[in-house]
Amino acid sequence: MSSALTDLFPHPIVQAPMAGGVSVPRLAAAVSEAGGLGFLAAGYKTADGMYQEIKQLRGLTGRPFGVNLFMPQPEYADPAAVEVYAHQLAGEATWYETELGDPDSGRDDGYDAKLAVLLDNPVPVASFHFGVPSSEALESLRRAGTFTLVTATTPEEALAVQYAGADAVIAQGVEAGGHQGTHRDLPEQDGSGLGLLSLVAQIRETVTLPIVAAGGIMRGSQIAAVLAAGASAAQLGTAFLAAHESGAHDVHKQALTNPLYVRTELTRAFSGRPARGLVNRFLREHGPYAPAAYPEVHHLTAPLRKAAAKAGDAQGMALWSGQGHRLARELPAGQLVEILAAELDAARTALSGKGDLR
Repeated sequence: MSSALTDLFPHPIVQAPMAGGVSVPRLAAAVSEAGGLGFLAAGYKTADGMYQEIKQLRGLTGRPFGVNLFMPQPEYADPAAVEVYAHQLAGEATWYETELGDPDSGRDDGYDAKLAVLLDNPVPVASFHFGVPSSEALESLRRAGTFTLVTATTPEEALAVQYAGADAVIAQGVEAGGHQGTHRDLPEQDGSGLGLLSLVAQIRETVTLPIVAAGGIMRGSQIAAVLAAGASAAQLGTAFLAAHESGAHDVHKQALTNPLYVRTELTRAFSGRPARGLVNRFLREHGPYAPAAYPEVHHLTAPLRKAAAKAGDAQGMALWSGQGHRLARELPAGQLVEILAAELDAARTALSGKGDLR
């Protein structure tokens, strides 16, 4: 196993890059300062917006950090299906007194411009979601001194990541909150994702790359489990969503442990791509009818989500969350890293036969 990644941070704890304003510089800095690897999410930002956040983060910490990019998406959405869904959402627009967004607002998320920024101003780590960068892009980042990771949700995707020349693979289990990082969006495969431990084991036997395990991890004992299964580190998103430094809306943070929200589901309701969130009214009413159309549906629902958040209405927000949301702890991010590291040490001691296994 390569130590090039884990040598960057003392604890095998990676804060997941959560787009939409959650993974702000102060959160990433707090995690990195505590010995984990903090991450910025460039998704849905402009290239300059990403650059400004990198500058801000560098002013907060001198420790390594990462930046995550969304890969451009192929154009396969059915415009008629998007139009039908827009008609279905008309009542939501009336309720929230806003207009629906333009579904044709762009599909590449400014990828080329963001990649250029990362090549001109290299960061320690870069990760990619929704596909695999070209071998040329990965090699350029390597020459710039950037360690690269790419998300995979199947062993086959992990093999594609290795062939492309990435330095490590993020194994994302179906338990993960937010968007599944599938390389191709195939509606017929909805709900067929692999659980994290099974996925890590299969990827471990498929590729030689270091593995970062992601999906539903909320405690140090779970980190110990994925390390024992063959991962080099664990990536946690929902666990840091409730952190004091997180940019998540207070309503979103409170919903994680609110008994009103008893489960999560993978849904296309908010973005047109499978993403796991707490089941609320919007998800129940629109999830069954949402088309496979990302980012068209994301653009379409953006004003609705913004209006719901402004009104403090959790029933209309995209409450992205992993399956372990009930275990969320509202703590400073640095303290959370320290607690997770202590729990990991205790679990390792117990597994080695030197501690109480009860």
